[in-house]
Amino acid sequence: MNVVGYIRVSTQGQAKEGYSLKYQEDEIKAYCEEQGFNLIHIFRDEGISGAKLNEEALEIDRVGLQEMLAHLSSVQIDYVVVLNTSRLWRSDIVKVLIQRELKKYGCDIKSIEQPYYSIHKKDPNDFLVNGLMELLDQYQRLEIALKLTKGRNKKAKEGGYAGGRATFGYTKQKGEKELKIHNGHAEVVKRLFQLKQKYKKWSLSRLAEALNDEGYQTTQGKAFTKVQVKRILDRESFYQGIYKYGQIQANGKHEAII
Repeated sequence: MNVVGYIRVSTQGQAKEGYSLKYQEDEIKAYCEEQGFNLIHIFRDEGISGAKLNEEALEIDRVGLQEMLAHLSSVQIDYVVVLNTSRLWRSDIVKVLIQRELKKYGCDIKSIEQPYYSIHKKDPNDFLVNGLMELLDQYQRLEIALKLTKGRNKKAKEGGYAGGRATFGYTKQKGEKELKIHNGHAEVVKRLFQLKQKYKKWSLSRLAEALNDEGYQTTQGKAFTKVQVKRILDRESFYQGIYKYGQIQANGKHEAII
């Protein structure tokens, strides 16, 4: 039985015991060996919220997850193995989108912490238990968010980085308060905006192809995709030194790249 694994840590709680990438990976490998599953690959997203969604395009803005779904379209996979369904989604709309894609490819979910979970399950008891677990998980996420919002808003109003994964082109080391420019990645950002300005009619895919042809690589050392190109272009104001956080906009403390 062919399966793939999926692991994720969010921007909040990525150091939380029991949900580190290493722990999830080890649990999935041990589970697949115990069940006799053929584990083909483990896809990963680091520092990305499970509720992350491009609402206009109704696309889930997670590279690892998108790579996994693309894999399902070309290889017959029976299950996606996760530690918990919260690694796949934390909001109802993301849940609907992911389940829609899995059903399209005839693939189900194996959740280690929810052994009876299935996207096809019709049993009322399982439906109730799984639903309550997901509601509790979502409640805890909202509770954490409310506690963090006040402090982050204050920092954002001052132009400081309010948290989360460092934007491509910058780095933030543990213990440091502000972002610093990553010279290699900043060069990619500058080149992309040069190409966008020069070839205004080029598609996102064509821009990604141009970066790849010139030898540029992502943080993971992989080729650029249209998703990553769009993510950079959407942050133009940030690269110009403007910091936005929710409804807050201020002159950022980070150095501009373009």
